[in-house]
Amino acid sequence: MSATPTPTAVAPLTTEDAETLLDAARGAAEAAGATVSVTVLDAGGHLLAFRRDDRAVLISGETSTRKAFTALQLNAPTADLADAVLPGGPLHTLPTALDRPLLFIAGGLPVHRAGRLVGAIGVGGGAPAQDHEFAAAALTALA
Repeated sequence: MSATPTPTAVAPLTTEDAETLLDAARGAAEAAGATVSVTVLDAGGHLLAFRRDDRAVLISGETSTRKAFTALQLNAPTADLADAVLPGGPLHTLPTALDRPLLFIAGGLPVHRAGRLVGAIGVGGGAPAQDHEFAAAALTALA
């Protein structure tokens, strides 16, 4: 009988981390002249932090949350998933199988620490490519 190695503990995403992500994404958006909403979820899909720019459209809040949820559930950038949900694609029927609807537009990114999924960030309100850039800029703030 061989001993099973104990998994290395990985620090969870904290509210301080979430605030760092929010600030970095919002700063990137402001620098680009965009108004956005940003959502950060922990590894269990629970809301850690949310911020909506006063000038952002109301739906951007729901959009950022769904982008974060999608990135978390599929552990993939939402920008990489758009083709998979087309009819005949491997994820075509997945949205009906989950509790919450998914959103396959760029702007959602999983957050990893020591190679493990610890949460996700979603940015909504700008053009999809912009939202992806803002989320990616936020991830660099945690590095």
